[in-house]
Amino acid sequence: MENYISVGGLKVAKSLYQLVTHEVIPELDNIEAGSFWASFEKMIDELAPQNKALLKKRETLQTSIDQWHLEHREKDFDFKNYKDFLIEIGYLLPEPNNCSITTKNVDIVIAKTAGAQLVVPINNARFALNATNARWGSLFDALYGTDVIAETVGLEKGIEFNPERGRVVIQTAFEFLDQAVPLVNTRYQDILTLTLLDNKQLQATLADGKTATLTNSSQFKGYTIQGEDLVLLLENNGLYIEIHINANHPAGKLHPSCINDVVIESALSTIQDCEDSVTAVTPDDKTLVYKSWLGLMRGDLKISFNKGGKETHRTLNPDRIYTGINGEALILTGRSLMLIRNVGHLMTNEAILTAAGEEIPEGILDGMITSLIALYDIQGKGIYQNSQTKSIYIVKPKMHGPEEVAFSVTLFSRIENILSLPKNTIKIGIMDEERRTTVNLKACIKVAKERVIFINTGFLDRTGDEIHTSMQAGAFLPKADIKKEPWISAYEDWNIDTGLMCGLQGKAQIGKGMWAMPDLMAQMLDEKIAHPKMGANSAWVPSPTAATLHAMHYHQINVTEQQNTLLIQLENGRRGKLDDILTIPLLHDKKLTAEEIQQELDNNAQGILGYVVRWIDQGIGCSKVPDIHNVGLMEDRATLRISSQHMANWLLHGLCKKEQVVETFKRMAMVVDEQNRNDPLYQTLAPDFTGIAFQASLDLVLKGVQQPSGYTEPILHAYRKRLINQH
Repeated sequence: MENYISVGGLKVAKSLYQLVTHEVIPELDNIEAGSFWASFEKMIDELAPQNKALLKKRETLQTSIDQWHLEHREKDFDFKNYKDFLIEIGYLLPEPNNCSITTKNVDIVIAKTAGAQLVVPINNARFALNATNARWGSLFDALYGTDVIAETVGLEKGIEFNPERGRVVIQTAFEFLDQAVPLVNTRYQDILTLTLLDNKQLQATLADGKTATLTNSSQFKGYTIQGEDLVLLLENNGLYIEIHINANHPAGKLHPSCINDVVIESALSTIQDCEDSVTAVTPDDKTLVYKSWLGLMRGDLKISFNKGGKETHRTLNPDRIYTGINGEALILTGRSLMLIRNVGHLMTNEAILTAAGEEIPEGILDGMITSLIALYDIQGKGIYQNSQTKSIYIVKPKMHGPEEVAFSVTLFSRIENILSLPKNTIKIGIMDEERRTTVNLKACIKVAKERVIFINTGFLDRTGDEIHTSMQAGAFLPKADIKKEPWISAYEDWNIDTGLMCGLQGKAQIGKGMWAMPDLMAQMLDEKIAHPKMGANSAWVPSPTAATLHAMHYHQINVTEQQNTLLIQLENGRRGKLDDILTIPLLHDKKLTAEEIQQELDNNAQGILGYVVRWIDQGIGCSKVPDIHNVGLMEDRATLRISSQHMANWLLHGLCKKEQVVETFKRMAMVVDEQNRNDPLYQTLAPDFTGIAFQASLDLVLKGVQQPSGYTEPILHAYRKRLINQH
């Protein structure tokens, strides 16, 4: 207990106490340390038992479902009886007739503007700053540096600037401009000059001496000078575009127009993540998480690092200032709007202990401390303004059904009272990634209708919960086949349809999940346009470059128009089908060969090991991990959940044996060792296979059936703590 400070009946870890009492609170108005800790203790006493009761209900429902499947497995399964059973035990609730959200004071990039969203581990200051600064991105750089332009002969990236590749970049960017901000009867590729007339209008000159203007002159918004660049500001679908002109720039010399870059609004919002992409198991870990959030809210977070042999410093980007067409200053933010993802209801953390010596629920801890720190933004204490509407945006993951959403609403209300915040200052983003939330989504939205600013699907966690919920029903299909089954498309449609039925249009985000392959940007451009076409006004991307490229989709697709079409279809009775969502993607009578089974086991085991070895040994919660085919995948705990639950399911139902699982892990450990041979911090798994990371990986499968909702946190945290204690 020497590492704790007694505060009333609480024991607070010294690092956290120091941060809150001596760094955070003194600069805030109307917050006094003694009163804060006393109120926090009272809230813990009230809400911790409720948190525990909700987790107990999860267990009770899961036990009932397991037992039902054991009694009705395969041949005796009847879908109607199954659905009636889910209703009987309170898993599937009556859908409310009417539910329209009433959320107020929502920033425009959440409420109305469709665009890309980043998710970043908040405990990595460099990543956190990069993501927040990704509000604006160079389209020329994004095209030049990725596989969107194939490296065919003559178009290689190389070490030095390749003018031929540069010309293809310019042509591709001009094709984008032709779609987003077209000129009358001509293409950007064909213009000789682009001139600003009287600071109010753009005029293009063609080779034959003729001129052209914007098809829609109102798209031109202003201009500025940046160094040697003349910067022209345009707008489309609520998103801004900068056209840079500089005859002396290497890129500007490649085309008569001297356009040397197209810079576009990219990541409109960023989720600073305390959860799946973070390793935070000790009080010091949690304190680091909160210190990063404090730096972002104060605006003084800074990181220094060596890049290309030079010392580089990174801070938050300033605002961008233009001269508007009315001659007055036009100021646009230089930063992505920051949301903060707290942890869910499951885990506890030893950063604060009760009088009885119990760890408090980590979700309560996150909610209180991140909201306290967000007062820097609410009270205008930071260098920059994050929320223009003085709102706090908390994304809440892994909630199971409306009762758990209601608990989060209660938590936020109590926090507002402690911090003297107006009601509903704290908004909620509902992650639709658990089966009980999906099937009761409208009820979940209804209980938080004054706070909802976000619903979002996530295939990986949702599939992990699908497997665990129906673990005893039978063996599941291979992972690739699960994705092709009707339940997943019904789930994605159901989310959008329900969001629109609940009035989220113009008030909140309806989001889609992550593109996990950061190196495959050409494929992302081909496929991820499906999200705005579906009516989703936000989707996750793995990097600032991906945000810039995905932003092009929101210029090509007017999401509001897509949603209006969907609303008409909903009025005519079209909606994603609940029965499809409840149809379990089991193997049934499909036979897999021994080779197919082993390939699936290899794929899962390699992915588990590749992620866990970094999580346990190096404390890295999110990184690009090579898969079994050496394709880099952006991995976090959601990937781990689906892979471990899938292997546990096949082991349970006899598609493989324990000995085969262990042998697979040992063989894949050697593959992972080889993939990480150039990492100086890497600790090999083979040949002894006795390391903590290897044992944790194996336990995730061998003990997977017993893990609450199939979550990986209990095992990961236990093994990470064991490693820390050894050192």
